[in-house]
Amino acid sequence: MEAKKNQPLARDAMAYVLAGGRGSRLKELTDRRAKPAVYFGGKTRIIDFALSNALNSGIRRMGVATQYKAHSLIRHLQRGWNFLRPERNESFDILPASQRVSETQWYEGTADAVYQNIDIIEAYDPEYMVILAGDHIYKMDYELMLRQHVEAKADVTVGCLEVPRMEATGFGVMHVDEKDNIIAFVEKPADPPGIPDKPEFALASMGIYVFKTKFLMDQLRRDAAEPGSSRDFGKDIIPYIVEHGKAVAHRFAKSCVRSTSEAQAYWRDVGTIDAYWEANIDLTDITPELDLYDRDWPIWTYAELKPPAKFVHDEDGRRGSAVSSLVSGDCIVSGAALKRSLIFTGARINSYAKLEDVVMLPDCHVGRSASLKRVVIDHGVRIPEGLVVGEDPVLDAKRFRLSEKGICLITQDMINKLEA
Repeated sequence: MEAKKNQPLARDAMAYVLAGGRGSRLKELTDRRAKPAVYFGGKTRIIDFALSNALNSGIRRMGVATQYKAHSLIRHLQRGWNFLRPERNESFDILPASQRVSETQWYEGTADAVYQNIDIIEAYDPEYMVILAGDHIYKMDYELMLRQHVEAKADVTVGCLEVPRMEATGFGVMHVDEKDNIIAFVEKPADPPGIPDKPEFALASMGIYVFKTKFLMDQLRRDAAEPGSSRDFGKDIIPYIVEHGKAVAHRFAKSCVRSTSEAQAYWRDVGTIDAYWEANIDLTDITPELDLYDRDWPIWTYAELKPPAKFVHDEDGRRGSAVSSLVSGDCIVSGAALKRSLIFTGARINSYAKLEDVVMLPDCHVGRSASLKRVVIDHGVRIPEGLVVGEDPVLDAKRFRLSEKGICLITQDMINKLEA
């Protein structure tokens, strides 16, 4: 143990990402893929943020528990995250529900998704477990959270966001004392408890937990033997430890990673069409709240070998251009005008088309003279010539999915019905 004294705690930790989420509020975007596999930011997928945080924090053992419509997620992980090497004491395991300890096929809850893989975790023998949700956008140094966990001699440390008190009604909320010890854990309270030093704010759980591995395994075995448990961290494991052990809150602001251009601690749950569109379009700002260009904290992903983006034609009304936009590789903007849009890889956007406030996923094709405003376009969609979206909400709602804030989601199935 003496040799490990000055070694980062992350080297003795395993990151375990819970990536089985259905993400049903993203509607058709999660018809064929799990929420953590949904594309984000021009090149990455949502899960890349949790995994990159772990990698940048110094964690070299990772496991990802998958469940719902996992094929595209598993394929992405195999292509983009296969560089961790056993011979360097690194590991990367993809862990679908596989009836390892239970005859029921699916993981019953978040805790069960770890419990069913206890033998794999114990074989690696990490000293600490960092349990992560795989479906949020943020940059965080887990080493700082691990240090707080050890210094506080906590049984569990829970990552928490400071949110305005009455906005916390949809979260699991931590009621803490002056030292951030958790006195009570309340799930979706009507009247959330305030923080002692900031009464107008509440501490909402981020779904990030740190445990000593042996303690966690004991808790999972105890919970698995408990009749009636929902096998869930938020509903069962954490409330039990709050009552019978020492649970401590870790405030996100203490370990949030920010570049010089990022003024605020950035965390987003992009779980609705509106939130997803906003978080992507925000990246087109001159100084966005999330800095994807920060070389000190890179977001790793599967990078395809693609040619550069190309803009052609230079005539009035038919000029390939993009203003306040992000355009990925292998895109050809042929005599079309883009404004405040985020375009993923492989787009073909044809002459006289106008796109404004558009989030377009990979491999889409936009026909001539199409006019698109405030839309999210799913992977591989072929937009027909002359299609107008974003000018008549009544017509849009009949043809496509219209969100509460008036964002249109367009899929190929919807286009096929128009053309039928």
